Amino acid sequence: CGKSTLLRVLAGQLAPAAGTAEVAVPAQLLDQHTDLLDPARDATSQLLARAPALDETGARTRLALLGLSGEQALRPVATLSGGERLKAALACALYGGGRPGLLLLDEPTNHLDLAGMLAVEQLLRDYRGALLVVSHDADFLAALDLDGRLAWQDGGWRFHEAVG
Repeated sequence: CGKSTLLRVLAGQLAPAAGTAEVAVPAQLLDQHTDLLDPARDATSQLLARAPALDETGARTRLALLGLSGEQALRPVATLSGGERLKAALACALYGGGRPGLLLLDEPTNHLDLAGMLAVEQLLRDYRGALLVVSHDADFLAALDLDGRLAWQDGGWRFHEAVG
């Protein structure tokens, strides 16, 4: 019911159909297609371009924390699996310069195996910023221990605080 569109509006990629949308902190959208990444370039060089304070060892270490091997980190992103591309995009968003205050995630568990999902869960639990996550994976959402959820009701989005 417009979940991906809502994320794109909050990221400033789309204008709202009516009214205004204001986000008071830097936001980064990780969509299902990992459009953040250049498919022709490797994950390491893209992370280094976003985080010039990192050296190659630091960039590869951060990619490894998300489960990308040294070989995977040096391959063109287009040759990576969907889960590997998500990990590379997440690393670029979180470790690149200007860390976002709001991370917008659109179906982040698509294409992830169990080990990848656990690595992403841990990274997001440790993230010190706001998260807005679109997912059909109730276990993944529960593991993130989010403050609440947005639900489409009566023609609009409504926030519901988490219970317990």
